[in-house]
Order: sequence, then structure tokens, then C-alpha cells
Amino acid sequence: MWRHIILPEAVPPMLPALANYLISMFKETPLLSAITVLELMNEAKIIANTDYRYLEPMTLVGVLFLCISLVAVVGVRLLEKRFPNLGH
Repeated sequence: MWRHIILPEAVPPMLPALANYLISMFKETPLLSAITVLELMNEAKIIANTDYRYLEPMTLVGVLFLCISLVAVVGVRLLEKRFPNLGH
């Protein structure tokens, strides 16, 4: 009953809010406990301190988080296309 009746009606209206929450949660706290923002930034700082080039490692960390965020946004858009009556 849940799978065939309740969830198909309950999930589509909640999907945009849950997707926004997921993306903001990713931006505020890293999803993986093994790879945190501080660890990535510290590693980039260590690499930058070895040869005094700060732009490249810091840019790489930013691009990494941007790519992960964009993948999440694309996933949300695919879900929204699957449920075309979102927000209506």
C-alpha cells in the first residue's frame, strides 16, 4: 500500500524541498566523514606551502566541491523530470 498509493502521492511535492535541503547540507557540512572541508583545505595548504603556490591547490579544492554540488543538482533535476507534477 505504501509503495503503490502513499509514496507516489507524497514524494513529488516534497522532492524540491528535500533536494534543496540536501544541497545546502552538502554546502554546510561534507557528506563524507572521511573527506572533510578542513582536511581538504589543510592538505591544499600543505601542498601550497611546499612550493609557495597557493592558487592551484585552493582552486582545485573549490572545483572539487563545485563538481560534487553540480552532480547533486543534476540528480535533483533528473528526479524533477521523473515527477513532472512537482509543486503543482
